[in-house]
Amino acid sequence: MDFWSISNLIALSPERVLSSGLKMYVVESKGGAIVCMLLSLFFLGTWPALLTLLERRGRFPQHTYLDYTFTNLLAAVIIAFTFGEIGTGTLEKPNFLPQLSQNNWPSVVFAMIGGVVLSIGNLTTQYAWAFVGLSVTEVVSSSITVVIGTTLNYYLDDKINKAEILFPGVGCFLIAVCLGSAVHASNAADNKAKLDSYSNDSKDGIRANSITDSKQTITQRVGAIDVEKGISSTENAKFGTALFLIDLERRRAIKIFGKSTFIGLSLTFFAGVCFSLFSPAFNLATNDQWHTLKAGVPHLSVYTAFFYFSISCFVVAMILNLIFLYRPVLNAPKSSLKAYLNDWNGRGWALLAGLLCGFGNGLQFMGGQAAGYAAADAVQALPLVSTFWGVILFGEYRRSSRKTYTLLIGMLFMFVVAVGILMASSGHRK
Repeated sequence: MDFWSISNLIALSPERVLSSGLKMYVVESKGGAIVCMLLSLFFLGTWPALLTLLERRGRFPQHTYLDYTFTNLLAAVIIAFTFGEIGTGTLEKPNFLPQLSQNNWPSVVFAMIGGVVLSIGNLTTQYAWAFVGLSVTEVVSSSITVVIGTTLNYYLDDKINKAEILFPGVGCFLIAVCLGSAVHASNAADNKAKLDSYSNDSKDGIRANSITDSKQTITQRVGAIDVEKGISSTENAKFGTALFLIDLERRRAIKIFGKSTFIGLSLTFFAGVCFSLFSPAFNLATNDQWHTLKAGVPHLSVYTAFFYFSISCFVVAMILNLIFLYRPVLNAPKSSLKAYLNDWNGRGWALLAGLLCGFGNGLQFMGGQAAGYAAADAVQALPLVSTFWGVILFGEYRRSSRKTYTLLIGMLFMFVVAVGILMASSGHRK
């Protein structure tokens, strides 16, 4: 698609060119909304893979999330001062800066509530990825987001989406939740079988249950085997093998051997509930369906609402992660502010993840304002992208059983169907 084809998809509101210049840039067409959603889908499916990569390399999750937080806010600032300041605003649709001084605090509060729940959800998933894996975490949390959040947005948007198309799509996501849980259970059984087999084959008879006893025991015993065989575990640990799983446990920042899978699934479900609330809160911030603004006060533009949304997201993330530096949770390593400032290993990837997440959220909201936030929840099919990175980068599901592969294919198929149905349900906001 060339430049002019894309420009025809994205409409400017409401007059295109006046003597004073262009009006504030707003996505209004259905085609433009779909372009925004597709770009958002790629960005939001990629940033979790970068954070997972750093955790598996042993970088402290607190350090990674602090870096991510700065550029996530930076993305919102860039969007606000570019799209939000292009052209001349009107009384009905003011630019970004004039809205900062208007009496629109009820809408600002809704935007900031959305940022708070998103920040808590993102922080929770960072730990869930370690326990459950990138693919299943994203599938289950995204599906819960759609089942709850899309239903709320449908009614908030005055039912502008086609219900006969929208809710079958929601049903597909609900099925995917069940399949995702089944994939995790099957893959966990596969990994246990690999560890049992590896223990039986080892000369000194390490048992799988003893592998889970302690992190120190894992390191000592596997290291002893490697010395005895004269090989490096990192060089010879192929994706999907027992040696790969053990070596990964030694290197990663969050240790999971011996931990209940219930912990990971609980974190995932909690994150899904948080994610299901941020989009409806943002919807209320930009459209004022509950009529909380005084007469004559214009609605928040997407760009202003996203700015406040990201400010609250930033504040919550900073407070929680600074606490977690000194009081870590879920077996994460203890750190300090000085150690964080001196940790440049992988910082570039963490900063990139923040930009991808920030721009991904911004594009989702831009598309939702045009086509309805219920349809914009199609970006929750981001596990399609995350699963791709999980398999390519991290070797998830390599050498798994036929049952696991069957469930995985079924899960991804339901996501393909769901994203198509949700996009087909797009309406047009008057």
